[in-house]
Amino acid sequence: MKLKKSSVADLSLLLVAFIWGSTFVIVQKAIHFMPPHFFNGIRFFAAAVILTMISIRVTRFRLSKDTLLAGMSLGVFLFLGYAFQTVGLLYTTSSKTGFITGLSVMIVPLLSIWLLRERARKTVYFAAGLGTAGLYLLTLSDFSSLNIGDLLVLFCAAAFALHIIFTGRFSGSHDAWMLTIVQLSTVSILSFLASGVFEAANVKENFGSMFTFEVLFALIITALFATAFAFFVQTKLQQYTTASRVALIYASEPVFAALTAFIFIGERMTVYGMIGCLLILAAMLTAEWKQNSTEESLSI
Repeated sequence: MKLKKSSVADLSLLLVAFIWGSTFVIVQKAIHFMPPHFFNGIRFFAAAVILTMISIRVTRFRLSKDTLLAGMSLGVFLFLGYAFQTVGLLYTTSSKTGFITGLSVMIVPLLSIWLLRERARKTVYFAAGLGTAGLYLLTLSDFSSLNIGDLLVLFCAAAFALHIIFTGRFSGSHDAWMLTIVQLSTVSILSFLASGVFEAANVKENFGSMFTFEVLFALIITALFATAFAFFVQTKLQQYTTASRVALIYASEPVFAALTAFIFIGERMTVYGMIGCLLILAAMLTAEWKQNSTEESLSI
């Protein structure tokens, strides 16, 4: 059976969104015991080591200067996304954070036209609007008052949008293994540095009690699946789709997070939340409308 490469890429990235959404609960539990920057430092370091060990066996371990710079750039954007989101959560609510982060759905198409010279399609803008509305209903964000946390999370959304855009730019011209390893290593180094600045006292005081079963389980699952696998898939396959479609696919992450929270910890989804999920699904289907029938196919 043959599938278009763009379809394989989109389905694979949807799997990535599912993994991120389904691991949100275990990460949320883990950072009650371990500071988030320190957690991310270990998580991304372990993922980089795993990919390095695999790449040595399956490909030539060659790192060019251009790939190093490209990977470091992606790593900086990725770190900033996580860092702004983490700090923003100290000043704003989880629901507002979820919605504002999801605004990358709208940011990516606009920046793609400017930075990547992508041709604007009305269906993409319409889909982005549907996705934004769906995210709003899913999180039911309260914007009666805005604060510094909301601004920081908006920077987070911009950073994640830039990561998606430049992954699309670099993925087709650099080795996926090296590009992924460098960006994950960059996030790890920057996370440890941020932890040293903001979390040093906490880490030193509670180091012996941090590594609970919940934390170790979260580190293993996120390092293997939500980091090593997820970012390698994005880096390898995003060249076959557009940045705008990737942003829309990733808008499904809070849907999977809500479903996981319902199944494992009994969180109930409101009627508005259900409508929001349907709008996000409609946005993803709209983004696929009128795809080019001449795209390359991939045998599976």
